[in-house]
Amino acid sequence: MTRSVIRLKTTPEDHRIARLAAAAIALALTDSAIPLPLPGIRLGLANSVTLVALARYGWTAAAWVTGLRVVACGLLLGHFLSPAFFMSLAGALCSLCALALSIRLSRRCFGPLTWSLFAAFAHIAGQLSLARLWLIPDNGLFYLVPLFAAAALVSGTVNGLIAARLLNEPKPACALETRNA
Repeated sequence: MTRSVIRLKTTPEDHRIARLAAAAIALALTDSAIPLPLPGIRLGLANSVTLVALARYGWTAAAWVTGLRVVACGLLLGHFLSPAFFMSLAGALCSLCALALSIRLSRRCFGPLTWSLFAAFAHIAGQLSLARLWLIPDNGLFYLVPLFAAAALVSGTVNGLIAARLLNEPKPACALETRNA
């Protein structure tokens, strides 16, 4: 009997994305264990890893880290292909779209904190849109927008500050200009 062996050639970039994805998965699993008062609201700590990947290695790396995290957490938490998985996926895709647009903004005034806020609000918009279209076909769902927007503001700020700290980036120049004015 002949045994076949498949060998995949990996690059240093593959290893880097795997390490970042592992960190994001670990943070997402930790985040899911933190009890919060309302279902569907999480701190999203893994998003800080995505922001670091975006700042250091570009949008493609951030997309890989996010995609791997969503699929792995879906499998590990037992909700792969469930409504919760698709809600997570919708939020992640909308966040990635927001990040793709926001990284094109001037780095003089925009950085990890603003990217994080854009992504957090896009995430909530994606999740609420999917919930409205698929799970809760009633406009009453939109009464929750202020609550989820407040959660996006808090989580976006926390994750943006964590990412900025990890990147050890100084404050944007326009923030310093407005403070001195």
